[in-house]
Order: sequence, then C-alpha cells, then structure tokens
Amino acid sequence: LAAKILFDELKPGIDPFSSENKVIFATGPLTGTDAPTSGRIEVVTKSPLTGIFSDSSAGGLFGASLKRAGYDALIIEGAAEKPVYILIDDDEVDIKDASEFWGLPVYEADKKLKSKVAGGFHAAVIGLAGENLVRFACICFDIYRQAGRCGAGAVLGSKKVKAVLVKGTKPVEVAR
Repeated sequence: LAAKILFDELKPGIDPFSSENKVIFATGPLTGTDAPTSGRIEVVTKSPLTGIFSDSSAGGLFGASLKRAGYDALIIEGAAEKPVYILIDDDEVDIKDASEFWGLPVYEADKKLKSKVAGGFHAAVIGLAGENLVRFACICFDIYRQAGRCGAGAVLGSKKVKAVLVKGTKPVEVAR
C-alpha cells in the first residue's frame, strides 16, 4: 500500500528533503491482531541516503496502536515551519508544538512527550541525527525499536516532525 502511494504521488526527481516527499507509516492487514509476526509498522519514503525508494520496518506496539486507532496508513507530507509532533488519539488527530522537545535525544524526548500526553500512547521519535538531516537517521519506536534503513528519520527531520504519538483503543476487524 505505501509503496503504491509513493509511486503514484511522488514526481520523479524530487529531492528527498523536499516538502513534496512523503513519509508513510503503514500497517498490514493483520496488524493489531493476535496473528504471529503481525506487530510490524512499515515506514516508506524516498531515501536521502540512496535517492530511491526506502522501506524500513520496526516491531513493537506502535503499528498495532495505529491500526486500533482506525488507520491503515498515516501519510505525512509538506513541512512545518517550526518543530511539531503529531498526536493521534483514536479519531482525534492534532499537530502540536514540539519546540521544547527539539534538540533532545530520543530517550529523553520519548519520556517527556509521553509524560506530557499521558495515557498509553506509543511513540515514533527522531533524535539529533534526524533533526540534523543525517542521511541514515532512523525513527525510534518506543525507544527500543528502530526503522533504521535509508534515512527515514532525516526525512521526518526535514519536515520538522519530532514525533508521532498514537493511542488506539478500537478492535481490529479482519475482512473475511
């Protein structure tokens, strides 16, 4: 799904750090269920490291929480003027000021963000490498799981997105 969206919507030749690039967080059809190995999240973008398609995945609970919030994918496009984080609480999606978290390493930013929003959120956070557009920067999910291939963290940094926090409480319905 994410690869198809990227292929269909990106113009050939765009710079990976352009606001036209997208970062797509995608779940699978069984994400959020009890199916074995279904707890993955895919991050797809145009890579600043290679200049081509980038696909990286991570385990943990972020993907399941995104799916339980009712989303098969989250597409981030454009760029903020100042640092922001995205807060998804089931059907409510907000973009919040992240200035106080910009410049913090992942561990510290994750802890401070979660204490600010409280209540069972899972986080995708970039660190200093992402903020400084290091072309191989990763995205850290709940601190200990990383989507570390091809620089997706740097693309989030170019968009001034420090983090995505998500909490989903709905059941996942599987078709047929």
